Amino acid sequence: MRIDKLLANMGYGTRKEVKALLKSGNVRVNGDPERSPKTHVDPDEDSVTVMGDEVEYREFIYLMMNKPGDLISATEDAHDTTVIDILQPEDHVFNPFPVGRLDKDTEGLLLITNDGQLAHKLTSPKKNIGKTYYAVIDGEVTEEDVTAFSKGVTLDDGYETKPGELVILESGAESEIELTITEGKFHQVKRMFEAVGKKVTYLKRIRMGTLELDSDLELGEYRELTDEELDYLFSNTDM
Repeated sequence: MRIDKLLANMGYGTRKEVKALLKSGNVRVNGDPERSPKTHVDPDEDSVTVMGDEVEYREFIYLMMNKPGDLISATEDAHDTTVIDILQPEDHVFNPFPVGRLDKDTEGLLLITNDGQLAHKLTSPKKNIGKTYYAVIDGEVTEEDVTAFSKGVTLDDGYETKPGELVILESGAESEIELTITEGKFHQVKRMFEAVGKKVTYLKRIRMGTLELDSDLELGEYRELTDEELDYLFSNTDM
């Protein structure tokens, strides 16, 4: 990898700024000053320092966010604040993107990464990775609804959903449920309940496969995935 690309990827500035940094003599490779932006280095083998500080190269970043209900799941938007807009500069430089999408008013677990291959696998219908949501429903959710969801329901556009696992946590005029689905159609959870004559008034994603939303994360907060969480993601997408 060219040293100017490595330094730019790690947030040391634009290619032009990195070129000036190299010319200043403040960059060293294996202890020797390096001024050429074209020099190739091996991030796994070579020691690169900037003004004495070791550069720890990372190709990918993996973040778990507790998405609040006023952000959109996109990299940029002309009108609304996105989940990427609230990232710290040291995370922003990796050019990450949200994996899949949560509706603007939906809260909860959102993965953010720049690993396109992993993101594709996580959202591929062929992997059948379940996404579990907690929801508050205007209306009494019944065992008949559980049965209907287990078979799949017909949405307003005629689409037949795959079976979903509906668990009633509390039933009444206002019900609380958990629903696990393996698809990600537009507004799918809301539309599935509309198909049985009920309305979702609050929606939060709490789980993707067995990866659970960190309960310590406040709305709008995020953290890097642990090694154990990453092991789960990679092991389940390599099946």
